[in-house]
Amino acid sequence: MKREQLLPLLAIGLALSGCDRHQSEATAPTASISPKQPMPAERWYASQQVARGGKLYQQFCAECHKPDASGTTNWQQLDAKGNYPPPPLNGTAHTWHHPLSALRRTVIFGGVRLGGTMPGFGDKLQPQQIDDILAWVQSNWSDEIYAVWYQRDQQARKSSTAEKKG
Repeated sequence: MKREQLLPLLAIGLALSGCDRHQSEATAPTASISPKQPMPAERWYASQQVARGGKLYQQFCAECHKPDASGTTNWQQLDAKGNYPPPPLNGTAHTWHHPLSALRRTVIFGGVRLGGTMPGFGDKLQPQQIDDILAWVQSNWSDEIYAVWYQRDQQARKSSTAEKKG
């Protein structure tokens, strides 16, 4: 695997790394974010997806990432077992740094291979259910965070399309 491909996978693993029973508060965002293009008028998901996703999140994700998606404070530090604890998914960590395709892969395959303890849910959740969960997660992000994520996601889609053509 090329280094350029491995680094994003490692980052994704940190973003959605795992289930650990440590409970603490999420860290606040520290960077000022200035979107280069305007926020899309609407987000990619519908309110019905958020409603379904909230229920699924509580069933499959809340035990580790907390019911409010606040994760753990020290999510960037290895725990006593040498794993990364579950990060916040509420926009205060770096989940928003990754395109939708990468977030989907992390839910499907988990984060164990990337240093976390999150199991994969590809055998438990249908693709629409995964999208519903991600819709609920993103509904917790500020408009500012979402706007920057949207730019990154669009750029990743363009890069992916260019790689397939080349």
